[in-house]
Amino acid sequence: MAMPAETFIALLIYAFVSSVTPGPNNLMLLASGVNFGFRRTVPHMLGISAGFLTMLLVVGLGLGAVLDAVPGLHLALKILGGAYLLYLAWRIAMAGQPGKAGHSPARPMTFLEAAAFQFVNPKAWVLAVTAMALYTSPASHVGSVMVIAASFTAVNLPSVSVWAGFGVALRGLLADPIRLRFFNIVMGLLLAATLFPMLG
Repeated sequence: MAMPAETFIALLIYAFVSSVTPGPNNLMLLASGVNFGFRRTVPHMLGISAGFLTMLLVVGLGLGAVLDAVPGLHLALKILGGAYLLYLAWRIAMAGQPGKAGHSPARPMTFLEAAAFQFVNPKAWVLAVTAMALYTSPASHVGSVMVIAASFTAVNLPSVSVWAGFGVALRGLLADPIRLRFFNIVMGLLLAATLFPMLG
C-alpha cells in the first residue's frame, strides 16, 4: 500500500482544512463570485485545482529537494510571489471602479492565470512542501506522492467552490456601487495581508 489508512485519513483532513480556510485563492474567489458570478468564476476554480495538482507533483517528484538545497531560489520565489500577489490585491481593490478610457474592463481570472498563480502563491508552496514532508512514504515514494496529489484534487475543488458561492450569495447585498467598491477595497487589503505571515 502507498499509504496506511490512518495516514490517508489525516491527509484528507489536512487537505480539507488547508483548502477551505482563508488564503489568497479563496479570497480571490470570494471577490470573483461577487463581481462576476459563479459561472464566470469556474475557470478560475479549475485553474486553482489544476495548478496546485501540478505543483504537488513537481514538489513531490523532486523540486522540494531543490528548494531545500538552494535557499536563494526559495527566496526568489517568495519575492516574485509576493509582488504578484500585491498586484492581484490592487486589481481586486480596483474592480468595480469607474472605467477609464483606454483601459480594458475588469474580468475574472482565466484558467491559465489561476493555474500559474499557484507557483507564485506563498501559501500554496507551504502547503505542497508540508504535505510531501508529512505524508510521503520512503517505501513507496511515487505511490504516496500520487495519493497526496489525488487527495488534494478531490478535496480542493469542492472546498474552493464554497468561496465563489459565498461571493454569489453576497451579490444582492453588494448591488449598490458604493458597497461593492468598499467590499473590493477590503478584499484587496485582506489579500495583501495574507502575504505577511507566509513570508516569515
